[in-house]
Amino acid sequence: MKTPLKFPFPVWLLALILSLSSLPAWNAEAQTLRPCRVSGMRTEVQCGVLQRALDPARPNGVQINVHYVVVPALARRKFSDPVFFLAGGPGQSAIQVAPQMAQLMSRLNNRRDLVFVDQRGTGQSAPLMCLDESSNTLTQQLDAQWQTMQLQQCLTQLQKLPYGDLRFFTTTLAMQDVDAVRLALAAPTVNLVGVSYGTRAALEYQRQFPNAVRRSVLDGVAPPDMVLPASASMDNQAAFDALLGACERDAVCVRTYPRLRRDWASVLAGLPRTVQLAHPLTGLPEKITMTRAAVLGGVRTPLYAPALAAALPEAITQAAQGRFEALVAMGTLMGGRGPNRPAVGLHFSVICAEDWPRWSSNADLPGHDFGAAFAQTYRDACAYWPRGEVAPAFHALVPSAVPVLLLSGGLDPVTPPRHGARVAQALGPLARHVVVPQAGHGVLGLGCMRDVMFRFIDAQDEAAALQVDASCANAMPRAGVFVPVARAQGPKP
Repeated sequence: MKTPLKFPFPVWLLALILSLSSLPAWNAEAQTLRPCRVSGMRTEVQCGVLQRALDPARPNGVQINVHYVVVPALARRKFSDPVFFLAGGPGQSAIQVAPQMAQLMSRLNNRRDLVFVDQRGTGQSAPLMCLDESSNTLTQQLDAQWQTMQLQQCLTQLQKLPYGDLRFFTTTLAMQDVDAVRLALAAPTVNLVGVSYGTRAALEYQRQFPNAVRRSVLDGVAPPDMVLPASASMDNQAAFDALLGACERDAVCVRTYPRLRRDWASVLAGLPRTVQLAHPLTGLPEKITMTRAAVLGGVRTPLYAPALAAALPEAITQAAQGRFEALVAMGTLMGGRGPNRPAVGLHFSVICAEDWPRWSSNADLPGHDFGAAFAQTYRDACAYWPRGEVAPAFHALVPSAVPVLLLSGGLDPVTPPRHGARVAQALGPLARHVVVPQAGHGVLGLGCMRDVMFRFIDAQDEAAALQVDASCANAMPRAGVFVPVARAQGPKP
């Protein structure tokens, strides 16, 4: 029998062991962070990269690098649950919008790290970028056959990349990358903030890794059971009809644009129409053919932001008089250009795999004006685009075990409240749906909504999180109709 040790076990060492045992397991990959600078951010942040298999079934096959940025918490005693931001699109780079989103989430950043992961196929993570077409002629941009040819050429170039098998760029695989980042950071749980398509990504992350999520904020809910672009036609129409109705109830709008509905009908009835106008970017004059799809595109884009949509009555009035410059220019306002443009290859890889196969079973009715105006692009592209495998469970909405805050803009033309309400009901009692009646697509940047997000995530218990006061949403006014100075002053005597 061995003699037991005689020296006393140090109490401080026991305390240290017990404290370490409560921390997440150390991960060697967590040491890959390095100080770096991100354009648009005033302070130094940390950059990381993980090597991931393109095809998880072949771990030793083609590898891709998934890049991410960490904005460290300001406090020394920070919380262990960072905030992960999931970008929209699909095709937007989370790192490229990090400067704006970090400012929006600055209160959360006091005690929590902010993490921005470039989803595979976007930004710096095996990007699937097509050529920047913003400087192409208007004739090219409005020609469906030209666009189809450009997209086919893009696909050919993308498939030549080392990671060019586009079947492996689904939301499911992307969220497995995101969880690998969580593990690399040794975070036991995370808080998710998803916007637009990022809400679908957040729901998929929560489906695959339910124990890794503490709270979720979904802004502009685009659920996995949504079928784009079919749902967009119905939702675009509802938002546009609401615009026309609001004008008819507003004294200034009625006085300034008394023929708005008739002018709109006149514009559509006169298509196609050959007009001459200046390119919004180059200023060069061009003779183009305005088609129904081109006009609807000019209307649809500003509907995303009510402040821009306020100028639609003027643009429609001018178009009825044969002047389409304003409508065409408004249709290009929100398109990304240069390095900030979305990854078109990732966009079609996601939509063709996750949405288009369910087109025939979709129950959404097309809008009476918008119809199938934007469906043809996807119908043509998805006929030849490589299609990844999507499990049936991906499209299901299951009850949530953690609090989820869903946010919708009442005037949103693509993710209106009907989607958020359906998801909230499916997620169950731990989901709360807040509608900002006079807002468009995305509400986190409006007024008090960033504080609602902060209080929801910062609340110590679930009950407090779900009871956060969001009544300020109802107080936000609708943007007034735009009236040019010449119209406001009236005709000269």
